[in-house]
Amino acid sequence: MKNSIRTKLPIVIVNYKTASLVIDCLKSIHQWACTGMQLHVELVDNASPDDSFDVLDSFLRESGFESWVHLTRAPRNGGFSYGNNIGIELARKALPNAKYLLLLNPDIVVQHLAFLPMIDFLDRNPNVGIVGSRLEELDGMPQISAFRFPTFWSEVDAGLRFGFVSNLLSKHLVAPPVRTESHRTDWVAGASMLVRTDVLDDVGLLDEHFFMYYEEVDFCRRAALAGWECWYVPESRVVHLVGQASGINSADKKPKQRPSYVHESRRRYFQKHHGRLYAILADLAWLTSYPLWRLRRFIQRKPDTDPPQLWWDTLRHSSLFHGIDRTSSR
Repeated sequence: MKNSIRTKLPIVIVNYKTASLVIDCLKSIHQWACTGMQLHVELVDNASPDDSFDVLDSFLRESGFESWVHLTRAPRNGGFSYGNNIGIELARKALPNAKYLLLLNPDIVVQHLAFLPMIDFLDRNPNVGIVGSRLEELDGMPQISAFRFPTFWSEVDAGLRFGFVSNLLSKHLVAPPVRTESHRTDWVAGASMLVRTDVLDDVGLLDEHFFMYYEEVDFCRRAALAGWECWYVPESRVVHLVGQASGINSADKKPKQRPSYVHESRRRYFQKHHGRLYAILADLAWLTSYPLWRLRRFIQRKPDTDPPQLWWDTLRHSSLFHGIDRTSSR
C-alpha cells in the first residue's frame, strides 16, 4: 500500500441537478487529505437547468475545496458519457502522468481509504485495466456491482424470471450473486470504477451515443476486446445511494416509466457488439418471455415492481423497428 499512497489520482464526477449529493460526495473524499495522495477532481456540471452550478461554485470557494476540485460547466446536457468525457480530458491534462483515473457517481459516499485497495490491485496486476468497488446500502448490505455481458440467454431469463430456468441459465445471468472475494468479471458498475489510463489510450473515451446506461458495459467490453481484464475488488467499499442521481431506480419508491434513452442504449449495445439480427433475436427473447412472467405474477398475486409500460416501450424502441445510430454526438 505504500506505493499507492503516493499515487496521483484524478477523479471525474458528473453532476446533473444533484448539487447536494455532490457536496456530500466531495466531503467524503476530503478524508484523503491525510494520505499524502495527490487528488484532483474534475467536477462537470452537465448544463443543469437548476442552480446546481452556482451552488457548487459557492461551496467550493467557501470550503476551500477549489484547491483540488475544478468545476466546469458543460455547454449542453449531452448525456452521462458526454459529461464524463469532458472530465476525463480535463483530468488527464491536469495530472498528465497519472497511471489511473477514477470515475465516480455523485450519489456515492466514500468510505475511509476506499480506493487504496483498487489502486493496490492495479499496481500488482498489470494485465488488469479496470476495477470496481463493492457498492453498499447505508446499512452496509451489498449491492450487485459485478456483472456479465448481456446476451440472448440473459434476455430470456430477464423476461421469464422463473427459478428453474434461471438455474439452467446461471452462467448467462447478467447479475450473479454477490461474492466476498476479488474476482474477474465482465464489467463493473461505473458508479465507482478505477481505470488504467493505458486503457483509455487503447480503446478511447466513453461512447457518447449512450446517453445514459450501458456506457460502462460498452467500455468494459471494448477493453476486454483489447486484452484488458476487469476485476471486482470488494475490499474497496462505498455507499451508493441507488437512483438518487438518475431519479429512475430507487428501492423506496414506486418504479417510474423508463426514459427512452434507457431502451435506446440497450438497443445500441446489442447492435454495436452483436449485429442487428442478434439484437432482434434478443428483443424477441425478452418480448415473448416477459408476458409469461406477467401472467404468472397475476395468478400468484405477486407484487408488481415493474416500470409502467415496460413491454410496449421495449417493443417500440426495439431493433425490430430501429437500426443503429452511427452519427457523431460530439
